[in-house]
Amino acid sequence: MTRVHLVRHGRAAAGWDTDPDPGLDELGRQQSLDVCARLAPLGPLHVETSPLRRCQETAAPLLSAWRLPLLVEPRIAEIPSPEGVAMADRVDWLRAAMQGTWGALDERYTSFRDGVVAAVRACPRDTVMFSHFVAINAVIGAALGDDRLVIRSLDNCSVTVVDVGADGALTLVEGGHEADTLIR
Repeated sequence: MTRVHLVRHGRAAAGWDTDPDPGLDELGRQQSLDVCARLAPLGPLHVETSPLRRCQETAAPLLSAWRLPLLVEPRIAEIPSPEGVAMADRVDWLRAAMQGTWGALDERYTSFRDGVVAAVRACPRDTVMFSHFVAINAVIGAALGDDRLVIRSLDNCSVTVVDVGADGALTLVEGGHEADTLIR
């Protein structure tokens, strides 16, 4: 059995409707240090991160502590916004999508969900993955058999833990800390 710790990135310096790839703000940098302090005693473990800056910056203290290289896993990136949606309209689209189910979205999004879940199932050993709100919820949904986009309101730098069985079955061990997450 493989244990995967899914970490939602720290608080971003800009909103999803203003910057496609923001880094962390001051609070987000502190959150990354705090999650490093929490996880450091577990390892070193294998670490993968989303290609987006906020995840890579969140992972940086742990990678430094464990003296590991940055390994990017594109399948655990942020949910893509629809083609043709203006940057300013992305938040409205995301809020609406998060009220529904994966089955209500088109194949592009179910493929995204399936890719996230496949990436977690493919972890070669106990792993820490730095990812995003919706992506981590996709894994929780796969573990629970729940088709909703949002099952838990995961806080920044929350840690969700799943076990991956030899048969690929996912078991939710620990749900990440929840908060009133501001989608901005």
